[in-house]
Formats: sequence, C-alpha cells, structure tokens
Amino acid sequence: MRRLVLLALVGLGAQLVDGSLGMAYGVTSTTLLLAIGTNPAAASATVHLAEIGTTLASGASHWKFGNVDWKVVLRIGIPGAVGAFAGATFLSSLDTSVAAPLMSLILLALGAYVLVRFTVKGLRRDRLGHPLRSRFLAPLGLVAGFVDSTGGGGWGPVGTPAILASGRLEPRKVVGSIDTSEFLVSVAASIGFLLALGSEDIDFTWVGALLLGGLIAAPIAAWLVRHVPPRVLGSAVGGIIVLTNSRTILKSDWVDASEGTRWVVYAVLYLVWAAAVGWSLRAHRAEQSAIDAELADLEEGQARTGGPSVSA
Repeated sequence: MRRLVLLALVGLGAQLVDGSLGMAYGVTSTTLLLAIGTNPAAASATVHLAEIGTTLASGASHWKFGNVDWKVVLRIGIPGAVGAFAGATFLSSLDTSVAAPLMSLILLALGAYVLVRFTVKGLRRDRLGHPLRSRFLAPLGLVAGFVDSTGGGGWGPVGTPAILASGRLEPRKVVGSIDTSEFLVSVAASIGFLLALGSEDIDFTWVGALLLGGLIAAPIAAWLVRHVPPRVLGSAVGGIIVLTNSRTILKSDWVDASEGTRWVVYAVLYLVWAAAVGWSLRAHRAEQSAIDAELADLEEGQARTGGPSVSA
C-alpha cells in the first residue's frame, strides 16, 4: 500500500512538472520504477499505459486554457507514434541485463540535456510567430517517439527544447502542444509493448496509481504553465534525473564503481546541480527585471506623448 501511495505521489509530482514544463513525466516515473528493480521494458510499458490517461487529461486541460496548436500536434504526433511503436518493439527484444543500464544511460543523457539547456540558454523569443514546417517536426517526432519508448521517457525532453529553441511558438503553446501530441505516442508505445511483452509483466495497480496522481495534477499543471518559470524548473528536474540515473549506472556491471568512488561522484553532481539551480534562479530574476524595466520605460514614454498605457 505504501508503494502505491508513493507511486501516486510520483505521478502527481511528475505530471505537475510535465504539464508546466512540457517534459519529465515519463523520465521521472521510469527512473523511480527502475530504482525499485522493475524490468526496463515493463517499467516503460507501465508508464506509457498510465500516460494514455494523463496525456488525454493534460491535453484537454491545455486546450481549455488555449495552450494548444493543433497543426503542431498532428505534424509531430503522428511521426512520434511511429517512432514510439518501433522503440517499444526494440526495447522488448533486449536482455534485461543490457536494457537496464542502457535505459539509465538514455535517461541520464536526457536529464543532462534538460539541465544544461534550461540553465545555460533559457528561452528564445526573436522568431515568435514564424511557422513550424513538417520537414522539421516530422523527423523530430520520429526520433523523440523512439527515444521515449526505449528510455521510458523522452518525448518532452527531446521535443520541447527543440521547438522552444526554434523560437517560433510561444512557450505555453509549445508545452501544451507537446503534452497533447504525447497521447498519440503513449497509445502507440503501449500497443507495441503489449504486443511484444503481453500483459503478465505489467502491474496494472501500479499503472492505476501513476494514472491517479497524474489525473489530479493535469488541470493544475495546465494553469501553472502560465506562472512557473520554466528555466528554474528545468534545472531542478534535470538535476534529479541525472543524480538518480548516475546511481544506477555506477552500480551496474558496466561500471561497478566502488562505494567511495560513487560518493565522490554524487558529491560533485550535487554541487553542480545546486549551482545550476542557483544560476537559473538569478538569470530568471534578471530577465524579469529587464522586462519590467522595459515595460516601465514604455509606459513612461507613452504617458509623456499621451498614448495608450501598455497595461491597457
């Protein structure tokens, strides 16, 4: 019972992050399932089955708040479903001793990417309003879908930063469109896992616990996307993913690091993570101060010329 409550809380927390940042539900949930010894393919299958419900609820919530671009959803979601089905079939064919560290390595890479991307670069805004082409979205969806199935998460960490980096869609619509299109990816991945594995290795009570937490969090997250600074949240979540999966890799047969070595690595990673979150927080405050100062100057200039107020 305690494990089910923990899974529900993880589902809730992961969906709060995913719905407000556009990533990390699958990566966070799969990382936990691997940490408690779940078979990698079964862990990814469990998370994707839960995501059918959470992504549907999240998509509906984002649509209600006007956070969805349906052209982007279709152009990236359909190729993503193809990639997810292929990834599920591939992961199911791997031996567990190979799949566990491989999945942790993929998750570690995704976590590091999220950490660096949101700590260092922030968000680009100079191309806002330019159209996103299918020749960009289709290959992106195919790769992100494949990584999502094989890594137990990755649709958001691959898709969201790539579209944000293009600067062509406002951040809230990037998050809403990625979350909504993930429904197609989750369905395709789940079908792939069920065909390849069957249902005997999947604990549906765990699916239900993750789903319950995610359903509670989905509408809250769709509202939070307008208020939570994504730069700070991205750094925080990226650090958690890096730390957790580093532990799995260091203890695997691939590395088999001594206890002393592991603790040295953990200490370094904790320091880097703390510095990254602190940097992101300062950068966000500086960006917000600059925006506030610019708005104040515009209002002052318009007041002098008798023009309309910016706040109006």
